Amino acid sequence: MLTFFGALLFLFLGYAFYSKFVERIFVVNDDTPTPAYTKRDNLDFVPMSWWKGNLIQLLNIAGLGPIYGAVAGALYGPIAFVWIVIGSIFAGAVHDYFSGMMSLRHQGAQFPTLVGKYLGKYAKAIINVISLVLMILVAAAFTAGPAQLIAQITPLTFMTALFIIFAYFVLATVLPINRVIGRIYPLLGGILLIMAIAIAVALLFSDKQMPNLTLANLHPGELPLWPLLMVTISCGAISGFHCTQSPIVACTMKKETDGRKIFYGAMIIEGVIALIWAAAGMTFFNGTEGLQAALAAGGPSGVVNEISTSLLGVIGGILAIFGVIILPITTGDTALRSSRMIVTDILSRFYNMDSKLKVLMVSIPVSVPALFLATIDYTFLWRYVGWTNQVVATFMLWTATMYLLKNHKLHWICGIPAMFMTGVVCTYIFYAPEGLGLSYQLSLIIGFSLTLVVAFWYASKIRKFKLSKSDQSDYKVA
Repeated sequence: MLTFFGALLFLFLGYAFYSKFVERIFVVNDDTPTPAYTKRDNLDFVPMSWWKGNLIQLLNIAGLGPIYGAVAGALYGPIAFVWIVIGSIFAGAVHDYFSGMMSLRHQGAQFPTLVGKYLGKYAKAIINVISLVLMILVAAAFTAGPAQLIAQITPLTFMTALFIIFAYFVLATVLPINRVIGRIYPLLGGILLIMAIAIAVALLFSDKQMPNLTLANLHPGELPLWPLLMVTISCGAISGFHCTQSPIVACTMKKETDGRKIFYGAMIIEGVIALIWAAAGMTFFNGTEGLQAALAAGGPSGVVNEISTSLLGVIGGILAIFGVIILPITTGDTALRSSRMIVTDILSRFYNMDSKLKVLMVSIPVSVPALFLATIDYTFLWRYVGWTNQVVATFMLWTATMYLLKNHKLHWICGIPAMFMTGVVCTYIFYAPEGLGLSYQLSLIIGFSLTLVVAFWYASKIRKFKLSKSDQSDYKVA
């Protein structure tokens, strides 16, 4: 129990102190008009209050991610707490803050546009494809589960439920952000938080003992901690999906100082949710072996339902069903909205995209592949969501690092987590079954070697921008 409360305390301290440190490095200015006013179009660019922005961001980036991912990550034991805390404070929240604030500073630019500006056109071309693939995979993966549950508890068939969900997706994608998302999502975001708090309180007053901290890997399947834990628990620590969602809220911000509360704050709240569900997973089933058996029997949905109904009774069962149906749908629709905005950003270089009909026409092509993929095996989809998600996160951290270097600011706050995540994705892609499936030892060697190459590239960029700053100083003196 002390480990759990200690982890919570560190998350709160991270927001109280490190978020302000990050904000000082970025340097905010409330006198600068935001895109919500300068580009107001009453579709994507609409001013909204910071608390709405925070809850919308929370629901956009969370859904069932910090629940399912944390429950699966709990198989590794209390070491999962360490990753959630460190990842959230120093990687995930920094990643989310810079993706949102850089979008704000670049007039609501989408993530691939930011990549192109700071990492070059080739990186932008790659990330355009990866980002769209990730959005489609997320929309598909976060739709199949709810459709299956609707088919089980109602007379509707799976395909009927799927079509209803995607009809809603298209509406939420093309309607003004303050019509559906701005009105409903703050309420649903509050429900997500209340659900987690209720589980935490019930768990504390139960007769079950939370495990104390150990740095040992307790995974019953003896899967390696590195890099699998960092991919399994992504939404509760750092997730590339977030940087595709942050521009949605950046387009609604009234002032720059709201960024810390919206972007950094939402990630810390998500870390708290992940921490609660990780603790619930490893505590309720009396250890990682019991949790593994429960996951094998009913999957993450079954585990969430059993924990909720056992600890909270009928209300818990309702919350569990509500969460499994509604929360992933709210992530799926903003995934498609984000993909629509990315495609619109690409096409706007060649065509005038002000027409609502054109917005609708762009939304349909990104919805159709997601609809098709939602009909295949959910676990297959989720495996590919994992590594594409963390590749995107790594690109965003390097983009933020180059932004700081270019502006001669403390780049290490993004550079260090960027190096860490580079090591994660390089090793994972070679080791994982959905990657190349090489031996663990060989994957470690290749992953470390590639990370070393990136480290040399990073060092060359540091030297380049130091020389650039020196040249500017000489010029000013002259």
